[in-house]
Amino acid sequence: MTAFITSNPKRFNWQMIVVSSLAFWLSSSILLDFVVMPSMFFTGMMVEPSFASAGYSLFGVFNRIEVLCAAVILTGAVTLRMTQAAKFGGRQGALLAIALLAIALTYTYALTPQMSALGLPLSLNFVEPPALMNLMHGGYWSLEFLKLAACGALIKFCLRQNAG
Repeated sequence: MTAFITSNPKRFNWQMIVVSSLAFWLSSSILLDFVVMPSMFFTGMMVEPSFASAGYSLFGVFNRIEVLCAAVILTGAVTLRMTQAAKFGGRQGALLAIALLAIALTYTYALTPQMSALGLPLSLNFVEPPALMNLMHGGYWSLEFLKLAACGALIKFCLRQNAG
């Protein structure tokens, strides 16, 4: 039992783990938002009747990867705060990591299921998406920009810690 209590949190390079997770999450989000989705739009895949279920599958998997990345980042941020609070940004780093986890959970359990449900054609006369879909897209992009800003701030904290 004492082995768990006396383990050294510096055994892992938490800064590298946090930066790697942030870089992976940031690059995959940018790839999905600015390459994959526009490609699907311009090739006409978004007007296909099966796009809502395919989109839910794609985003469902990606959102769970986001939750995993956010959990790793939060663990690393809390560990760095406890071991090197002055250099890592104090409470701000941990709060940004909590915000990232909240955004990932919102995507996974609120926005993606609702947007997919609204995107399913319920009749053959389905021509244009409901107005609520546009509101949800606005919420998605707002959260996405907050996520990008939080990731950038956490990377800045890690780089400042490395320089100091």
